[in-house]
Amino acid sequence: MSNLAVSTVLTRPGMDQDAQQRLELRSVAPDFAELYCAHSRQIYYLCLRVLGDHALAEDATHDVFLKAWRHRAEFRAESSWRTWLYRIAINHCKNIRRAWSLRHIQPAADDALVANASVDSSSPLHVLELKELGERIQKTLDQLPAEYKLLLLLVADDQLSYEQIAALTDQTIDAVRGKLHRARKAFAIEFQKTA
Repeated sequence: MSNLAVSTVLTRPGMDQDAQQRLELRSVAPDFAELYCAHSRQIYYLCLRVLGDHALAEDATHDVFLKAWRHRAEFRAESSWRTWLYRIAINHCKNIRRAWSLRHIQPAADDALVANASVDSSSPLHVLELKELGERIQKTLDQLPAEYKLLLLLVADDQLSYEQIAALTDQTIDAVRGKLHRARKAFAIEFQKTA
């Protein structure tokens, strides 16, 4: 069906322009396989950093995409697909952490740092230093409140803008700026303690 046919079919009397545009955008949504290929790696690493366990992160990633598929009709097109998927992932990971006490699970997120690092892997010293730094960063993140940890991960690992983080966390941009400032200060203090 062409875009012209889609917009003709979707036009309804009394429908405002914004609602009509959102409906049109939903109707030409990307194929699920395209969506998965484009975003699954980012969602996986977000889940890994929040949950700290590879198996849980894999399961959470699959759950996020299943939820997105089941609720695709609810996508309002007020944000990008990526932002919508991140929102689902954040909420899903919060639910997992709430349901299971993950404090006893040893975080494995530092392995992701080693796997993705662009260092000379022939040098065991570089790999060891990077692994130790990753463990130190993860220990520091684990000492922070969950909200601070999430904000730091979104801005550092995923390089999201303040506006995107505000949309994902249902906060104002100023609130995100303030909390990130406090989170960075808290991180610096905790990081010094691990030296």
